[in-house]
Amino acid sequence: MSIRFADIEFDRVDYDREVDVLYLHAGDPSNAADWDESPEGHGLSFDANGRLVGLTIVGARRRIDRDGRIVVTLREQPVEIDDLDDVLTPA
Repeated sequence: MSIRFADIEFDRVDYDREVDVLYLHAGDPSNAADWDESPEGHGLSFDANGRLVGLTIVGARRRIDRDGRIVVTLREQPVEIDDLDDVLTPA
């Protein structure tokens, strides 16, 4: 499964239901060279060229249930993620 938003195809998707954390990576997670936090508290991973390659969302299910979406601000531009039912729904 992959998730696409902000013109990025996150091809590695892992949701830890026990702690409600969603991990998204574009390519090999070890390519991350820098880290930051969005204003909403999400973890952002960047490659050596400054491109976003990873996103860690704490409380993903809780945010979707409460707000119907997850907002991530990248470089001062909010991006919404709202099509996560397949990822966050128990199998």
